[in-house]
Amino acid sequence: MTPAFPAHSSDLADFCWPLPARPGDPLDAVDTPALLLDLDAFDRNLARMQGAADAAGVALRPHAKAHKCPAIAQAQIARGARGICCQKTSEALPFLQAGITDIHISNEVVGPVKARRLASMARHGRFSVCVDDLSQVEILAHAAAEEGSRLGVFIEVNIGQDRCGVNDAAAALRLLEAISKHAQLAFAGLQAYHGGLQHLRSRSERRLAVARASVRTTAFVDALAGRGVPCPTVTGAGSGSVEFDLAEGVYTEVQPGSYVFMDGDYGRNEHGQLQFEHSLFVAAAVMSDRRDGQVVVDAGLKSLAVDSGLPSVWGEPSLRYAAANDEHGIVQRVEAGAPRPALGSLLRLVPGHCDPTLNLHDHLVGYRADRVECVWHVAARGMSR
Repeated sequence: MTPAFPAHSSDLADFCWPLPARPGDPLDAVDTPALLLDLDAFDRNLARMQGAADAAGVALRPHAKAHKCPAIAQAQIARGARGICCQKTSEALPFLQAGITDIHISNEVVGPVKARRLASMARHGRFSVCVDDLSQVEILAHAAAEEGSRLGVFIEVNIGQDRCGVNDAAAALRLLEAISKHAQLAFAGLQAYHGGLQHLRSRSERRLAVARASVRTTAFVDALAGRGVPCPTVTGAGSGSVEFDLAEGVYTEVQPGSYVFMDGDYGRNEHGQLQFEHSLFVAAAVMSDRRDGQVVVDAGLKSLAVDSGLPSVWGEPSLRYAAANDEHGIVQRVEAGAPRPALGSLLRLVPGHCDPTLNLHDHLVGYRADRVECVWHVAARGMSR
Protein backbone atom coordinates (compact mmCIF):
# COMPACT_ATOMS: atom_id res chain seq x y z
CA MET A 1 0.00 0.00 0.00
CA THR A 2 1.30 3.49 -0.89
CA PRO A 3 1.82 5.57 2.27
CA ALA A 4 -0.38 8.64 2.62
CA PHE A 5 2.07 11.54 2.58
CA PRO A 6 0.94 15.12 3.17
CA ALA A 7 -0.25 16.91 0.03
CA HIS A 8 2.01 19.99 0.12
CA SER A 9 5.78 19.92 -0.37
CA SER A 10 6.43 21.89 2.82
CA ASP A 11 4.38 19.36 4.77
CA LEU A 12 6.27 16.55 3.07
CA ALA A 13 9.56 18.05 4.18
CA ASP A 14 8.27 18.26 7.74
CA PHE A 15 7.08 14.67 7.52
CA CYS A 16 10.50 13.45 6.46
CA TRP A 17 12.53 15.58 8.87
CA PRO A 18 10.31 16.42 11.86
CA LEU A 19 11.47 19.17 14.19
CA PRO A 20 11.04 18.53 17.90
CA ALA A 21 9.32 21.90 18.34
CA ARG A 22 8.67 25.27 16.72
CA PRO A 23 9.22 28.76 18.12
CA GLY A 24 6.23 29.78 20.19
CA ASP A 25 5.35 26.25 21.31
CA PRO A 26 4.89 25.66 25.03
CA LEU A 27 7.70 23.60 26.50
CA ASP A 28 5.42 20.69 27.35
CA ALA A 29 4.56 20.36 23.65
CA VAL A 30 8.17 19.49 22.65
CA ASP A 31 8.36 16.13 20.90
CA THR A 32 10.53 13.89 23.07
CA PRO A 33 13.27 12.88 23.48
CA ALA A 34 14.78 16.27 22.65
CA LEU A 35 17.66 18.46 23.71
CA LEU A 36 16.59 21.56 25.62
CA LEU A 37 18.62 24.71 26.22
CA ASP A 38 17.62 27.14 28.96
CA LEU A 39 18.54 30.34 27.10
CA ASP A 40 18.64 32.54 30.20
CA ALA A 41 21.20 30.28 31.92
CA PHE A 42 23.07 29.88 28.62
CA ASP A 43 23.35 33.66 28.17
CA ARG A 44 24.67 34.06 31.71
CA ASN A 45 27.28 31.35 31.10
CA LEU A 46 28.47 33.10 27.94
CA ALA A 47 28.73 36.43 29.74
CA ARG A 48 30.62 34.98 32.74
CA MET A 49 33.22 33.22 30.64
CA GLN A 50 33.81 36.11 28.25
CA GLY A 51 33.97 38.54 31.14
CA ALA A 52 36.54 36.43 33.00
CA ALA A 53 38.74 36.08 29.90
CA ASP A 54 38.52 39.81 29.18
CA ALA A 55 39.39 40.69 32.77
CA ALA A 56 42.49 38.47 32.59
CA GLY A 57 43.55 39.88 29.23
CA VAL A 58 43.37 36.40 27.67
CA ALA A 59 41.68 35.51 24.38
CA LEU A 60 38.73 33.13 24.47
CA ARG A 61 38.56 30.44 21.79
CA PRO A 62 35.67 28.17 22.90
CA HIS A 63 35.74 24.52 21.97
CA ALA A 64 32.93 23.66 19.57
CA LYS A 65 33.24 19.91 20.11
CA ALA A 66 31.05 20.48 23.16
CA HIS A 67 28.08 21.82 21.20
CA LYS A 68 28.66 21.10 17.47
CA CYS A 69 26.23 23.94 16.76
CA PRO A 70 27.08 26.95 14.54
CA ALA A 71 24.40 29.12 16.19
CA ILE A 72 26.16 28.71 19.54
CA ALA A 73 29.57 29.50 18.03
CA GLN A 74 28.11 32.63 16.46
CA ALA A 75 26.72 33.69 19.84
CA GLN A 76 30.15 33.19 21.44
CA ILE A 77 31.95 35.18 18.76
CA ALA A 78 29.34 37.97 18.94
CA ARG A 79 30.24 38.38 22.61
CA GLY A 80 33.96 38.62 21.92
CA ALA A 81 35.40 35.14 21.36
CA ARG A 82 38.42 35.14 19.00
CA GLY A 83 37.25 32.07 17.08
CA ILE A 84 36.55 28.44 17.89
CA CYS A 85 38.27 25.10 18.31
CA CYS A 86 37.20 21.91 16.61
CA GLN A 87 38.60 18.49 17.36
CA LYS A 88 38.31 16.93 13.90
CA THR A 89 38.66 18.30 10.37
CA SER A 90 35.16 17.24 9.31
CA GLU A 91 33.69 18.85 12.43
CA ALA A 92 34.98 22.23 11.26
CA LEU A 93 33.14 22.22 7.92
CA PRO A 94 29.61 23.21 9.13
CA PHE A 95 31.11 26.09 11.09
CA LEU A 96 33.06 27.32 8.07
CA GLN A 97 29.91 27.07 5.96
CA ALA A 98 28.12 29.18 8.59
CA GLY A 99 30.68 31.96 8.15
CA ILE A 100 33.00 31.18 11.07
CA THR A 101 36.46 31.53 9.57
CA ASP A 102 38.92 31.42 12.49
CA ILE A 103 39.16 27.76 13.49
CA HIS A 104 41.82 25.85 15.39
CA ILE A 105 41.91 22.06 15.04
CA SER A 106 43.08 21.24 18.56
CA ASN A 107 44.28 17.80 17.55
CA GLU A 108 46.83 16.04 15.40
CA VAL A 109 45.99 15.16 11.80
CA VAL A 110 47.37 12.07 10.09
CA GLY A 111 46.78 10.79 6.57
CA PRO A 112 46.46 12.60 3.25
CA VAL A 113 42.65 12.68 3.20
CA LYS A 114 42.31 14.65 6.43
CA ALA A 115 45.27 16.88 5.61
CA ARG A 116 43.84 17.69 2.19
CA ARG A 117 40.42 18.45 3.71
CA LEU A 118 42.01 20.82 6.19
CA ALA A 119 44.20 22.53 3.59
CA SER A 120 41.20 22.96 1.31
CA MET A 121 39.17 24.63 4.05
CA ALA A 122 42.15 26.86 4.81
CA ARG A 123 41.65 28.54 1.42
CA HIS A 124 38.47 30.03 2.91
CA GLY A 125 39.54 30.92 6.43
CA ARG A 126 42.26 31.10 9.06
CA PHE A 127 43.01 27.56 10.17
CA SER A 128 45.54 26.10 12.57
CA VAL A 129 46.30 22.54 13.70
CA CYS A 130 48.47 20.63 16.18
CA VAL A 131 51.50 18.44 15.58
CA ASP A 132 53.61 16.21 17.82
CA ASP A 133 55.55 14.25 15.16
CA LEU A 134 57.72 15.20 12.20
CA SER A 135 55.66 13.10 9.79
CA GLN A 136 52.59 15.22 10.53
CA VAL A 137 54.48 18.35 9.49
CA GLU A 138 55.37 16.82 6.13
CA ILE A 139 51.81 15.66 5.45
CA LEU A 140 50.40 19.11 6.25
CA ALA A 141 53.02 20.89 4.16
CA HIS A 142 52.32 18.69 1.14
CA ALA A 143 48.54 19.18 1.41
CA ALA A 144 48.83 22.94 1.82
CA ALA A 145 51.14 23.14 -1.20
CA GLU A 146 48.68 21.13 -3.27
CA GLU A 147 45.76 23.35 -2.23
CA GLY A 148 47.62 26.65 -2.38
CA SER A 149 46.77 27.52 1.21
CA ARG A 150 48.57 28.30 4.48
CA LEU A 151 48.19 26.64 7.85
CA GLY A 152 49.13 27.78 11.33
CA VAL A 153 50.84 24.96 13.23
CA PHE A 154 50.83 24.54 17.01
CA ILE A 155 53.32 22.22 18.65
CA GLU A 156 51.40 20.24 21.24
CA VAL A 157 53.30 19.69 24.47
CA ASN A 158 52.62 17.10 27.13
CA ILE A 159 51.97 18.86 30.44
CA GLY A 160 50.90 15.78 32.38
CA GLN A 161 47.98 14.07 30.70
CA ASP A 162 50.27 11.67 28.84
CA ARG A 163 48.01 11.51 25.80
CA CYS A 164 49.27 13.66 22.91
CA GLY A 165 52.15 16.10 22.80
CA VAL A 166 55.93 16.04 22.89
CA ASN A 167 57.61 15.33 26.20
CA ASP A 168 60.60 17.66 26.06
CA ALA A 169 61.88 20.89 24.61
CA ALA A 170 64.33 19.12 22.30
CA ALA A 171 61.44 17.41 20.48
CA ALA A 172 59.56 20.71 20.25
CA LEU A 173 62.60 22.40 18.73
CA ARG A 174 62.94 19.64 16.12
CA LEU A 175 59.32 20.21 15.13
CA LEU A 176 59.88 23.95 15.01
CA GLU A 177 62.82 23.46 12.64
CA ALA A 178 60.73 21.22 10.37
CA ILE A 179 57.86 23.74 10.27
CA SER A 180 60.23 26.56 9.35
CA LYS A 181 61.30 24.74 6.18
CA HIS A 182 57.86 25.12 4.59
CA ALA A 183 56.60 28.48 3.39
CA GLN A 184 52.99 27.26 3.51
CA LEU A 185 53.25 26.53 7.25
CA ALA A 186 53.64 29.06 10.05
CA PHE A 187 54.55 28.34 13.65
CA ALA A 188 51.53 29.53 15.66
CA GLY A 189 52.56 28.65 19.20
CA LEU A 190 52.14 25.89 21.76
CA GLN A 191 49.08 23.88 22.72
CA ALA A 192 49.21 22.82 26.36
CA TYR A 193 46.02 21.03 27.37
CA HIS A 194 45.41 18.70 30.30
CA GLY A 195 41.92 17.18 30.16
CA GLY A 196 42.40 15.24 33.39
CA LEU A 197 42.44 18.45 35.42
CA GLN A 198 38.89 19.36 34.46
CA HIS A 199 37.25 16.77 36.70
CA LEU A 200 39.33 16.86 39.87
CA ARG A 201 36.56 17.35 42.39
CA SER A 202 37.98 19.81 44.92
CA ARG A 203 39.09 23.33 44.06
CA SER A 204 42.33 22.85 45.96
CA GLU A 205 43.18 19.77 43.89
CA ARG A 206 42.50 21.62 40.65
CA ARG A 207 44.47 24.68 41.76
CA LEU A 208 47.56 22.63 42.63
CA ALA A 209 47.32 20.53 39.47
CA VAL A 210 47.01 23.65 37.31
CA ALA A 211 50.06 25.15 39.02
CA ARG A 212 52.11 22.03 38.24
CA ALA A 213 50.93 22.01 34.63
CA SER A 214 51.77 25.70 34.31
CA VAL A 215 55.35 25.05 35.44
CA ARG A 216 55.72 22.45 32.69
CA THR A 217 54.17 24.77 30.11
CA THR A 218 56.45 27.63 31.14
CA ALA A 219 59.49 25.38 30.72
CA PHE A 220 58.59 24.81 27.06
CA VAL A 221 58.01 28.54 26.47
CA ASP A 222 61.34 29.39 28.10
CA ALA A 223 63.18 26.77 26.04
CA LEU A 224 61.92 28.35 22.84
CA ALA A 225 62.77 31.82 24.07
CA GLY A 226 66.28 30.59 24.86
CA ARG A 227 66.67 29.82 21.17
CA GLY A 228 65.41 33.25 20.23
CA VAL A 229 61.95 31.96 19.25
CA PRO A 230 58.99 33.91 20.67
CA CYS A 231 55.84 31.91 21.28
CA PRO A 232 52.95 33.84 19.65
CA THR A 233 50.19 31.93 21.43
CA VAL A 234 49.92 29.47 24.29
CA THR A 235 46.53 27.82 24.06
CA GLY A 236 44.75 25.26 26.22
CA ALA A 237 42.66 25.04 29.42
CA GLY A 238 39.12 23.74 29.87
CA SER A 239 35.91 24.50 31.71
CA GLY A 240 36.95 22.83 34.96
CA SER A 241 40.36 24.44 35.25
CA VAL A 242 39.95 27.76 33.45
CA GLU A 243 39.36 29.72 36.66
CA PHE A 244 42.94 28.93 37.69
CA ASP A 245 44.46 28.85 34.21
CA LEU A 246 43.46 32.48 33.68
CA ALA A 247 45.26 33.49 36.86
CA GLU A 248 48.54 31.67 36.11
CA GLY A 249 49.65 34.13 33.45
CA VAL A 250 50.89 31.39 31.10
CA TYR A 251 48.05 31.09 28.62
CA THR A 252 47.36 33.76 26.04
CA GLU A 253 44.25 31.89 24.87
CA VAL A 254 41.85 29.45 26.57
CA GLN A 255 39.67 26.72 25.06
CA PRO A 256 36.77 25.91 27.45
CA GLY A 257 33.77 24.25 25.82
CA SER A 258 31.36 22.65 28.29
CA TYR A 259 30.86 25.90 30.23
CA VAL A 260 27.96 26.81 27.93
CA PHE A 261 25.99 23.76 29.17
CA MET A 262 27.53 22.07 32.21
CA ASP A 263 26.54 18.45 32.94
CA GLY A 264 26.27 15.91 35.73
CA ASP A 265 30.00 15.26 35.87
CA TYR A 266 30.91 18.94 36.11
CA GLY A 267 28.13 19.32 38.64
CA ARG A 268 30.06 17.00 40.96
CA ASN A 269 33.01 19.42 41.03
CA GLU A 270 33.36 21.78 43.97
CA HIS A 271 32.26 25.15 42.63
CA GLY A 272 34.59 28.09 42.47
CA GLN A 273 34.33 31.82 41.94
CA LEU A 274 33.80 31.29 38.21
CA GLN A 275 30.61 29.23 38.43
CA PHE A 276 28.51 28.16 35.48
CA GLU A 277 24.90 26.99 35.47
CA HIS A 278 23.18 23.92 34.09
CA SER A 279 21.53 25.02 30.87
CA LEU A 280 21.32 21.72 28.94
CA PHE A 281 18.64 19.10 29.47
CA VAL A 282 17.14 16.16 27.68
CA ALA A 283 13.36 16.35 27.60
CA ALA A 284 11.84 12.92 28.22
CA ALA A 285 8.19 11.92 28.41
CA VAL A 286 6.68 9.38 30.79
CA MET A 287 5.59 6.60 28.43
CA SER A 288 4.51 3.91 30.87
CA ASP A 289 3.54 3.70 34.55
CA ARG A 290 2.59 0.05 34.94
CA ARG A 291 4.96 -0.75 37.82
CA ASP A 292 4.65 0.46 41.39
CA GLY A 293 7.38 2.83 42.47
CA GLN A 294 8.62 3.70 39.00
CA VAL A 295 7.80 5.09 35.59
CA VAL A 296 9.40 4.54 32.19
CA VAL A 297 10.54 7.49 30.07
CA ASP A 298 11.37 7.56 26.36
CA ALA A 299 15.03 8.64 26.70
CA GLY A 300 17.65 5.93 27.01
CA LEU A 301 21.08 5.13 25.62
CA LYS A 302 20.27 6.53 22.17
CA SER A 303 19.40 9.92 23.67
CA LEU A 304 21.86 10.25 26.55
CA ALA A 305 25.56 9.55 26.99
CA VAL A 306 26.15 7.59 30.20
CA ASP A 307 29.96 7.30 30.18
CA SER A 308 30.05 9.78 33.08
CA GLY A 309 27.09 8.31 34.90
CA LEU A 310 23.33 8.21 34.55
CA PRO A 311 21.39 11.45 34.23
CA SER A 312 19.62 13.12 37.11
CA VAL A 313 16.05 14.42 37.09
CA TRP A 314 16.13 18.22 37.26
CA GLY A 315 14.05 19.78 40.03
CA GLU A 316 12.67 16.44 41.24
CA PRO A 317 14.67 15.26 44.27
CA SER A 318 12.21 12.43 44.92
CA LEU A 319 12.97 10.85 41.53
CA ARG A 320 16.05 8.90 40.45
CA TYR A 321 16.94 7.83 36.91
CA ALA A 322 17.95 4.25 37.75
CA ALA A 323 18.63 2.44 34.46
CA ALA A 324 19.05 3.16 30.75
CA ASN A 325 18.05 0.82 27.95
CA ASP A 326 18.27 1.57 24.23
CA GLU A 327 15.03 3.59 24.06
CA HIS A 328 13.78 3.46 27.65
CA GLY A 329 14.80 4.97 30.94
CA ILE A 330 13.66 3.67 34.32
CA VAL A 331 12.86 6.45 36.78
CA GLN A 332 12.20 5.36 40.34
CA ARG A 333 10.70 7.13 43.33
CA VAL A 334 13.33 7.62 46.01
CA GLU A 335 10.79 8.06 48.80
CA ALA A 336 7.80 5.81 49.39
CA GLY A 337 4.59 7.74 48.88
CA ALA A 338 6.24 10.47 46.78
CA PRO A 339 4.04 11.60 43.88
CA ARG A 340 4.55 9.71 40.65
CA PRO A 341 4.83 11.67 37.38
CA ALA A 342 1.71 11.39 35.26
CA LEU A 343 1.65 9.44 32.04
CA GLY A 344 2.72 11.78 29.22
CA SER A 345 4.31 14.35 31.52
CA LEU A 346 7.70 15.85 30.62
CA LEU A 347 10.82 15.43 32.75
CA ARG A 348 14.05 17.37 32.27
CA LEU A 349 17.14 15.17 32.57
CA VAL A 350 20.66 16.47 33.22
CA PRO A 351 23.05 14.31 31.16
CA GLY A 352 26.19 13.00 32.78
CA HIS A 353 28.37 14.15 29.85
CA CYS A 354 27.22 16.95 27.57
CA ASP A 355 29.61 16.51 24.60
CA PRO A 356 28.60 13.00 23.46
CA THR A 357 24.97 13.70 24.34
CA LEU A 358 24.92 16.54 21.79
CA ASN A 359 26.28 14.08 19.23
CA LEU A 360 23.09 12.01 19.57
CA HIS A 361 20.70 14.79 18.49
CA ASP A 362 19.98 16.77 15.34
CA HIS A 363 18.38 19.78 17.03
CA LEU A 364 18.65 21.89 20.15
CA VAL A 365 15.45 23.52 21.42
CA GLY A 366 16.07 26.88 23.09
CA TYR A 367 13.46 28.13 25.54
CA ARG A 368 12.70 30.91 27.97
CA ALA A 369 9.99 30.84 30.63
CA ASP A 370 8.59 27.50 29.40
CA ARG A 371 8.14 28.79 25.85
CA VAL A 372 10.22 27.68 22.85
CA GLU A 373 12.19 30.57 21.37
CA CYS A 374 14.40 28.85 18.77
CA VAL A 375 15.41 25.50 17.30
CA TRP A 376 19.09 25.24 16.37
CA HIS A 377 20.68 22.64 14.14
CA VAL A 378 23.44 20.51 15.68
CA ALA A 379 25.12 20.64 12.30
CA ALA A 380 28.40 18.91 13.18
CA ARG A 381 26.72 15.90 14.76
CA GLY A 382 28.47 12.69 13.75
CA MET A 383 31.35 14.51 12.05
CA SER A 384 34.26 12.80 13.78
CA ARG A 385 36.70 12.18 10.92
